[in-house]
Amino acid sequence: MLITLVNEENKKKRSLWVLITLIAIVTVVGLWVTYYYNVPAATQTRVYHFIQSLFTSQLLFYIGVGLAAQMVDGALGMAYGATSSSLLLGLGIPPAISSASVHVAEVFTTGASGIAHFKLGNVNKKLFLYLLIPGMLGAISGAYLLSDKIDGNIIKPFMSAYLMILGIIIIRKGLQSQRRKSKVKRLGPLAFFGGFMDAIGGGGWGPIVTSTLLSKGRTVHYTIGSVNAAEFFISASSAITFLIFTGISSWQVVLGLIIGGVIASPFAAILVRRIKRKPLMIMVGIMVILLSLRTIYLSLH
Repeated sequence: MLITLVNEENKKKRSLWVLITLIAIVTVVGLWVTYYYNVPAATQTRVYHFIQSLFTSQLLFYIGVGLAAQMVDGALGMAYGATSSSLLLGLGIPPAISSASVHVAEVFTTGASGIAHFKLGNVNKKLFLYLLIPGMLGAISGAYLLSDKIDGNIIKPFMSAYLMILGIIIIRKGLQSQRRKSKVKRLGPLAFFGGFMDAIGGGGWGPIVTSTLLSKGRTVHYTIGSVNAAEFFISASSAITFLIFTGISSWQVVLGLIIGGVIASPFAAILVRRIKRKPLMIMVGIMVILLSLRTIYLSLH
């Protein structure tokens, strides 16, 4: 009887996936037919040239960045922004474009992560709400300053110095032992600072907020779940602010980060089982520091 029930459940799941696949195919075909027969030829030409500009050899570098950043984030639960921003700056991408691209790509990755944490019961709703509004305000402020008020060439070495500090925080967190739980004061200012520096530096919400909360001995899965759930709204706030004030001219970078992230997701799950967290955090911290030092050196010479 139990076997029969399990088989029936599996059949239902298979039927659901078949239905979803058919709907997706019909939708794609319908959109293509509509586009081919109803969109003017001039518009089709512009779309063709835009797509052609995305799929060049440079896209492979950005896919590599997205792959590396997602592997790190999947294994550690943090440092996606620090890793991807360090690599993008190393490739010569300007700070504003780097941060905007990372945050647009993060909207997709953090959205999926946040939903998963909510479903698994890893979110402390009180902590989530305490972090949400100040974090969003900080992200909007940082994105506005970087897109409209600050010269990217001037801030580039300072941004790299900030990422270098994040690398040190990551190493310190990797070497740290679990402390006794103590009350965290001023969650609002912490969230605002984390959101602000995340937007300015292209990453840092996780290393700043998660590291601070864990250093106070807070429960690991509730802390990571709550901070990750709030990160979707932080990333969305930054991305929308960048879109309003500068627009997104780096769709190739965004596409590369998303493709790399999708490819890396299953491997990151394997990596977290095979490699110990402590040495991995130290390796990531060292990598971020070295990349930041290289960018600082090139900026000053």
